[in-house]
Amino acid sequence: MLDKLTIRDLSDVQLHEKRVLVRVDYNVPLDEGGRVEDDARIRATLPTLQYLRARGARIVLMSHLGRPKGEPNPKYSLRPVAEHLARLLGEEVSFVADTVSQEALSRSKELAPGQVMLLENTRFDPRETENDPAMARELAALGDVYVNDAFGTAHRAHASTSGVAESLKPAAAGLLMERELEYLGGLLKNPGRPYMAVLGGAKVSGKIDLIESLLGRVDRLCVGGAMACTFLRAMGLETGRSLVEDDLVDFAGKMLEQAGDAIVLPGDAVVAPGIDRGDEARVVSCEGIPADQMLLDIGPDSASDFARIIRVAKTVLWNGPMGVFEQVAFANGTRLVAQGVADATASGATSVVGGGDSAAAVGSLGLTDQMSHVSTGGGATLEFLAGKKLPGVAALTDRDAR
Repeated sequence: MLDKLTIRDLSDVQLHEKRVLVRVDYNVPLDEGGRVEDDARIRATLPTLQYLRARGARIVLMSHLGRPKGEPNPKYSLRPVAEHLARLLGEEVSFVADTVSQEALSRSKELAPGQVMLLENTRFDPRETENDPAMARELAALGDVYVNDAFGTAHRAHASTSGVAESLKPAAAGLLMERELEYLGGLLKNPGRPYMAVLGGAKVSGKIDLIESLLGRVDRLCVGGAMACTFLRAMGLETGRSLVEDDLVDFAGKMLEQAGDAIVLPGDAVVAPGIDRGDEARVVSCEGIPADQMLLDIGPDSASDFARIIRVAKTVLWNGPMGVFEQVAFANGTRLVAQGVADATASGATSVVGGGDSAAAVGSLGLTDQMSHVSTGGGATLEFLAGKKLPGVAALTDRDAR
């Protein structure tokens, strides 16, 4: 990241009265009435917007929302997001009902310094996900400078992420993008020791590369959530009706053999016949989960063990909840791990919480501000930490190319 331009590297002359085309990640949940339910991703971009507005930039925002399959769909319109952003900024945010059009171009040129407009969902155009060069050039015409502040989509080679950066220079990282890469990059280079990682969630399959990468870097790797069941099966233990990825049992076995006691698995579990049967939840040993039960949370002893391991860390990575935290009966493991990460942070550790469900869990517990960094990325976080190149970052202007 140190080799890429950020908006801090741009002079006031490059920004004042210039149209700055900013890719943001406003892929946020909307309720049935079309109102924003969780605005964390929107709020995360405010420092970048305020930085640009303070320098008299004319701001053109673009984002995707959901998966509209390349055609307009009112369900995925960004209009409610523009209204919500206006309330956060305390200023009008004009909305353009197109992504690339003559109207969008004209309105971008009519913006006054400090004004903000938001384009309609980029994925209403099928060319977006195809990284179509023509669409990238049409987007580039809407700005004089390009800024990517959408870390959550940086792993996608789309027209609005990597494509436009090839056509519009300079292309710089926003403050959110810079912060994401600073913290995540710190996990890859000289992390404080001991370095502890906690992985959870449902499946091993989405985290194979991450697991392989982490085992060469961390001191301990705690595995919880349903994904722990694939590892338990690899140990020859019964897992009942729990989710197990049969095709990855051998992989899990190899990781256990390779890592030894560096991988920590739960010793007890909260089980029930189904996710909707929380009133029947009970704690059992992971030595043998009953045939009619499924692991829906790590058990209290395991949660305490994980939290104790985390508290002595100098660096902590947490990605994935320990159970179905949305339900009280299966939330204790996630709660104790979250508190352990918060305690470690208070003691001076650097803590990074992966995006998606982990970020939602931390937010629901009111602990977001007690973490060093809560990522806005999901897949981008996993791919970055696995050592993969992110197209949205790679396309930014190199510092030595200024």
